[in-house]
Amino acid sequence: MLNSYVIFPMFAMVLVSFTTLVLLFMARTKSVREGTISAGFFKTYQNQTEPEANLQLSRHFVNLFESPVLFYAVCISALATQNASTTFQIIAWGYVIARVAHMFVHIGSNTLNYRIAAYFTSWIILLILWVLLCVEVAGIG
Repeated sequence: MLNSYVIFPMFAMVLVSFTTLVLLFMARTKSVREGTISAGFFKTYQNQTEPEANLQLSRHFVNLFESPVLFYAVCISALATQNASTTFQIIAWGYVIARVAHMFVHIGSNTLNYRIAAYFTSWIILLILWVLLCVEVAGIG
């Protein structure tokens, strides 16, 4: 597998973020159309409470700019150091799968135990990616 193929799991995470953004926009538009919140709320995000479904999507969207940033960083670092091995890329796809599972739970049933499991799994995979990269760069492996 080519070193540059690690771009594909990164692109998949971009698609997860974009999908969440579209869903959030649609939910907020629906809320305004149904009158559950005024359009003016979005100027300052004050003086009203956004519907719970919108809050879940909003929180999930913000979450996609937390730990996934470290995923992008490790992938770009693997590319830059030419250490995006086949093993690295397979594990990177595992991260994407864990994040997609987290997305479905978070914006779906929001069952806390499942959400925590998916979230924690993605963090473990992220740590493995960083350790693997450090081992490969150090020439230990």
